[in-house]
Amino acid sequence: MAATGDEAAAMDSISREPAAVSAGLMAAAGGTAAAERPDDPPEAPVPKKPGANSDGGVETAEEAVEPAEPDVNELCSDMFEKMAIFLQGELTATCEDYLLLENMNKLTSLKYMEMKDISINISRNLQDLNNKYASLQPYLDQINKIEEQVSSLEQAAYKLDAYSKKLEARFKKLEKR
Repeated sequence: MAATGDEAAAMDSISREPAAVSAGLMAAAGGTAAAERPDDPPEAPVPKKPGANSDGGVETAEEAVEPAEPDVNELCSDMFEKMAIFLQGELTATCEDYLLLENMNKLTSLKYMEMKDISINISRNLQDLNNKYASLQPYLDQINKIEEQVSSLEQAAYKLDAYSKKLEARFKKLEKR
């Protein structure tokens, strides 16, 4: 279906507007002032499709190309979700490490308390043994003195026995005469 009259003029003005905007941008880059509409942001030049007619006849409308933001947004969202899972795992592992250390510290503390109790008991028992030994020391000293006396008595008994044997031998000698 071919456009006629007003429709063709409207289509022609629409198709020439991007060219006017791009010409204005090029003029602004070159240092000359260009008439731009203040409410429109500057746009990048829109490439024309091959086979587009520029002779003022019927032109085909170009399809607006949107940037690949949905893919980038999806990828970013996916990345953030995975990063959140990774960080959550790291934090969970760190928390579990700290809990393990806390439990190990508690167990170590309990073991040291048990060892402290054992050492206190050993110390108390050693002190009791020292006190008992100190209380038995006079008796041990008496036993040592008695042992010395028994040794001297034994020596005296041996000497007395030897002397009595000599006397007996003399007596028998005198008796035989």
